[in-house]
Amino acid sequence: MNNALGDFLRARRERVTPADAGLPPGHGLRRVTGLRREEVAMLAGISAEYYLRLEQGRDRNPSAQVLEALAQVLQLDQEGTAYLLSLAARNRAANPIGPTNVSPRDSKRCSKSSTCPHSSSIGTAMSWPPTGWRGRCPQS
Repeated sequence: MNNALGDFLRARRERVTPADAGLPPGHGLRRVTGLRREEVAMLAGISAEYYLRLEQGRDRNPSAQVLEALAQVLQLDQEGTAYLLSLAARNRAANPIGPTNVSPRDSKRCSKSSTCPHSSSIGTAMSWPPTGWRGRCPQS
């Protein structure tokens, strides 16, 4: 599987030294050139596990906020940041998320309920469409 985003993150991580990132010098020899994954994650404000998933291609839809933080930590210039964002956009296009096959009936229900102040009564699972309904909206 092609993991251009992960390959780019890894290559850029190897170019930034701890001193470049403002980290204190460590003790002993480092086993990696550049920053460790944990250091990148800490500086970007994300978990080390999440960063690992990004590098390995197991999570392919990082938010723009995460990408901007990574670009800053990896000291990317404007062109490098644009390239990072384009890699993530390609992943999103290849792996769309969200509703795919919504019936017209469910679409109509949801569009009506989105303006309803009682829309919190709609129960949803981790997938689409809604899994529960508690009566009618009083304004419909």
